Amino acid sequence: MTRETVTDSGTGIHASTVPERRLLWLIGPAFVAAIAYVDPGNVAANLTAGAEFRYLLVWVLIAANVMAVIVQYLSAKLGIVTGRSLPQLLGERMPRAGRLLYWAQAEIIAAATDLAEVIGGALALQILFGLPLLLGGVIVGVVSMGILAVQSRRGQRTFEFVMMGLLAVITIGFVSSLVVSPVDWGAAAAGVVPRFEGARSVVLAAGMLGATVMPHAVYLHSTLALDRHGVSPDAPTTRRLLRANRWDVILALIVAGSVNIAMLLLAAASLPGVSGTDSIQGAHAAITQSLGPVAGVVFGIGLLASGLASTSVGCYAGASVMSGLLHVRVPMLLRRVVTLAPALIVLALGADPTWSLVVSQVVLSVGIPFAVVPLVWLTSRRETMGQFANRLGLRIAGIVCVVAIIALNGALIVLTAIGQA
Repeated sequence: MTRETVTDSGTGIHASTVPERRLLWLIGPAFVAAIAYVDPGNVAANLTAGAEFRYLLVWVLIAANVMAVIVQYLSAKLGIVTGRSLPQLLGERMPRAGRLLYWAQAEIIAAATDLAEVIGGALALQILFGLPLLLGGVIVGVVSMGILAVQSRRGQRTFEFVMMGLLAVITIGFVSSLVVSPVDWGAAAAGVVPRFEGARSVVLAAGMLGATVMPHAVYLHSTLALDRHGVSPDAPTTRRLLRANRWDVILALIVAGSVNIAMLLLAAASLPGVSGTDSIQGAHAAITQSLGPVAGVVFGIGLLASGLASTSVGCYAGASVMSGLLHVRVPMLLRRVVTLAPALIVLALGADPTWSLVVSQVVLSVGIPFAVVPLVWLTSRRETMGQFANRLGLRIAGIVCVVAIIALNGALIVLTAIGQA
């Protein structure tokens, strides 16, 4: 039996021997990254798209999920092959001024990410327990600190299991209601055909893309793969690790993609024509009215799990970016306190939470090219990847993803500039 040695630096277990036929034992990093694909920003964008355009934008979620599989695999591949994260490799290639500017845009993206996640968790606590949004945001921040403490004290493998558990709760929370929803499956199938209906649908598509292909998840996955597996000692082990990570990414994003599509189908089936569904609270009320109180509670639980998990992963990603680009390590819990402040300020000012969520996803969409362009470039270079540089097919797929993302973002910027958004 062929066996491989894997260094799991995330748990402190070294030289663990794993049979080749049990490579699925190595899954985990992609499930942590996949949390970013089912955060509260997804809930806002997908519910809005389904309520306004019914099944029209199903194709956007399918295309975004395919792109996500490609870019997340490339990110994990980069970490496994080079033994360095994407932020580290970028930091090595930039002058100080360039690193600072790049870090600044990444921090803006991180702030937008955290805004969506904390507000989403606060909305869930208001839905479930009637708590004020500001108090809910504080609770989300405190609980996320506890989740991050698991990673720092118990290691990455335990953290992965916690994230997998929360992902299971999210999945149940958003998929289970489809059982009793009057989904028009014929219309849903027609939604697979790419098309738009006016400027508003383009804006929503950009927001959905920003909520699905997440910049911080692209930065983070290379770190997760490196922390989980360590530096591969030889080419055969690297190939086995890459094979395991392909399965990891595919399985994790099948789950995340299914949750996103379920959100849109739920909104398309139950929310069109119902007043107030332009907000998460209104959508929850409509779901409760049309599908029953149990469905409403399950929806709230899924939203809460989404907020708690995604804000923890977002903070982890921000620390990875800062360390790689600036070579500065800030204690994770201290960073959690600092990044929590903008979201709490927005809640304290009384800004509309659902509008804040959708705007945050548009900001994320604009930040995606800064992550995916260097990722595709680095993984295609023999100087960086050696014999594991992207082959022609994967290189073309990566370029197509980059072009599609930039084109949609460009359309969003133009529409916003001319007042059509």
